Amino acid sequence: MTGVTPPPADTNARVVTAKDLPLSCPLPEDEVWNMHPRVYLPIDEEPSGELTCPYCGARYRLQQD
Repeated sequence: MTGVTPPPADTNARVVTAKDLPLSCPLPEDEVWNMHPRVYLPIDEEPSGELTCPYCGARYRLQQD
């Protein structure tokens, strides 16, 4: 029996700005009918300016002005 290999995860970070704060995943423009519960990510408190969603693994990077 052969297993089904899931598609590779997108490893590119989605760039967000201060206007997107507070940051939540999934983003408001995402279709949420088949996604995980909304989770807020404190990206503005992260020294690196990057965070990964604990549910789906989406990466976000805060663009510094």
